[in-house]
Amino acid sequence: MEKQPAKGDYDRVKEDLQLLREDLAALTKAVADGQKSNANSLKDEISRETRAALEQLRKRGDAALARATEAGSQTVESVEHKIEEKPFLSIILMFLAGIIVGKMLDR
Repeated sequence: MEKQPAKGDYDRVKEDLQLLREDLAALTKAVADGQKSNANSLKDEISRETRAALEQLRKRGDAALARATEAGSQTVESVEHKIEEKPFLSIILMFLAGIIVGKMLDR
């Protein structure tokens, strides 16, 4: 009769090992799914941050372009105003600048 309890213990251990294998497989699957989810979340977060950084960079670029355009317009208006104030002096200065550039290019 002692063989029966030993066989019953063996069967219980065998069943426990099978349950342990199933639990381990389920745990492994859950960890793998969690890792996939974490990777997707990280990818989405990086994409959002990249889009936000690019948008901020675009806004800064647009602002810098607007400032440069405004400064260029003001400079052109200033030069036009000075030419209108003293047209003869402007013509003489342009003539002299042309001569200087011509001499520099001859060398």
